[in-house]
Amino acid sequence: MESITGTSIGVTIGMTIILMGFCAFMTGQAIANTWRSSYQLLPYALLLGLVDRFMVYALFEGELLSLSGYIFDTVILFAIMLGAFRLTQVNKMLSQYPWLYERVGPFAYRAREGADVR
Repeated sequence: MESITGTSIGVTIGMTIILMGFCAFMTGQAIANTWRSSYQLLPYALLLGLVDRFMVYALFEGELLSLSGYIFDTVILFAIMLGAFRLTQVNKMLSQYPWLYERVGPFAYRAREGADVR
């Protein structure tokens, strides 16, 4: 695992998943709350990946220029961000239009039977 991320597994879990994952979750929620497109998640995920790489380097003496570590961290952060975005988007649609949509799962909704959704 250290050859992929450039740091130990503890640093990866603590810094990338917990600390930066929280930042990614909040970013996904903010983008969904302002009704922005999901395409805006990618630049923010790329920037958070850079911040994560720098924090690992500055605090834990990890590799700064580890391409595989950057890609690994960015994919994890993008997945967290996308999940938060979709969860928030579904909750907003269901709370603002309860007569039109019903929940199918935590990440999906559908039009109610008989509702005229165009």
